[in-house]
Amino acid sequence: MLIESFLQYLQYEKNYSSHTVESYKNDLAQFKDFVCGETLFDPEQIDAVWVRRWIVSLMEENYSPLSVNRKLSSLKSFFKYLCKNKYLASNPAQNVKGPKVSKPLPHFVKEADMENLLSEKDETDTFETIRDRAILDVFYTTGIRCAELVGLKNEDVDFHSKLIKVTGKRNKQRLIPFSHKLEETLRSYIETRNETIASLHANAFFIRKSGQALSNSVVYGIVTKRLSEIPNLSKKSPHVLRHTFATSMLNNGADLNAVKEFLGHASLSSTEVYTHTTFEELKKVYYQAHPRA
Repeated sequence: MLIESFLQYLQYEKNYSSHTVESYKNDLAQFKDFVCGETLFDPEQIDAVWVRRWIVSLMEENYSPLSVNRKLSSLKSFFKYLCKNKYLASNPAQNVKGPKVSKPLPHFVKEADMENLLSEKDETDTFETIRDRAILDVFYTTGIRCAELVGLKNEDVDFHSKLIKVTGKRNKQRLIPFSHKLEETLRSYIETRNETIASLHANAFFIRKSGQALSNSVVYGIVTKRLSEIPNLSKKSPHVLRHTFATSMLNNGADLNAVKEFLGHASLSSTEVYTHTTFEELKKVYYQAHPRA
């Protein structure tokens, strides 16, 4: 079956994650059901009209523009694959446009709030509190994703060169420098970890007290709990700290291309959303500072 062949191509040749492949599978199954239901699915019978009808039906079912565009992207990729392998002469979805999506500004934490959160220390610090503070510091100082932090191995943190090796989407690796402050935080965590944990059951850098590696959900819970200490913060997640890293870098004069490389973005357009945030900050400064504003 052509859909199954396409999904295998995504998994084994493009190295897409199982979660991403499942999303493609669901999108294509939904389109197939819309076009032909239980009858034989023939891509040669599909034209742009069918694709547009599907988009309209999705909007009528109250799917968000973002979801519709993602589904349309799945369909375009499928037809592109069929064209590449000579199953189709042309891509019927190629020139079909999805609904417009309004891009909300990314949520971020103010620099002063982050400094207060990271500088909080207690005489009764435990392994968990030291580890959790280190996790927040890594997110804020490097801008890495939650899955990337969970995937960090001991050998990925190079204290001699002050570099962290990060394995991102599609197994692409990048090196991110870290500061002297983060080095102190990480060395403190490692010292406490080695004193507290009798035996490590994983080579993961960040672990549970049992010695097991952390999961995405555990890290998400840690970050959410700590960010809840900041008043008036509407959104709390590891990705907010990624946004905070990018915003802080740009606010303090970093080059947009450099921030793109640090974040591991494939294209500059993904990074440009943060320029809107920094511009909003500039407007606030202007209105507060200029005598005729």
